[in-house]
Amino acid sequence: MSEIVLKGNWKIGWAIELHTTKSILLDDGNFDTTYTETGEALNKLKYHNDYSQIKILSEIATDFLRTRVVTPYIDVIIPAPPSNYDRERQPVFEIAKNISRNLKIDLDEEYIEKVKETNQLKSIENQKERENILNGAFRVPDLRYKDKKILLFDDLYRSGSTLKEITEILYNADVNNVYVLALTKTRVKK
Repeated sequence: MSEIVLKGNWKIGWAIELHTTKSILLDDGNFDTTYTETGEALNKLKYHNDYSQIKILSEIATDFLRTRVVTPYIDVIIPAPPSNYDRERQPVFEIAKNISRNLKIDLDEEYIEKVKETNQLKSIENQKERENILNGAFRVPDLRYKDKKILLFDDLYRSGSTLKEITEILYNADVNNVYVLALTKTRVKK
């Protein structure tokens, strides 16, 4: 595994690994995709409801965070709100709970409130359109993390639009520093 530094309005951000290493379009219109170790575990969890992957992904993220100098100074882990609320179990929340428990860092699943319905952004390639969809989609209820250090956690990093919007809201709520961790990053930036 090799970390990927994510550029954005946060203090520093990382993806633990790429999501895939290659994807070949087949004659039947399907893709033959080769996943990284973390990407394969995430794919099994999100799209095949293999909940045994939660523990594996949590351990990968915990081990990664133990190598970061900033980890002991993080006050709270905040998972990014899901784009799909129809799932029986939310992968990001489930993994964040385990990371929180493993590292003994508080978790707050409800601080970022989604106040506007948004469609999944993965099919929208225009960055400006993505930003317009997300504008006003989130809010925080108070300044409880004023002067605190937050780890904003997500499972899959595509363009960073959602994390950038949430980071801006957190800084407007007087958070000291926002750090971002995503399990995987897509190879193509949309």
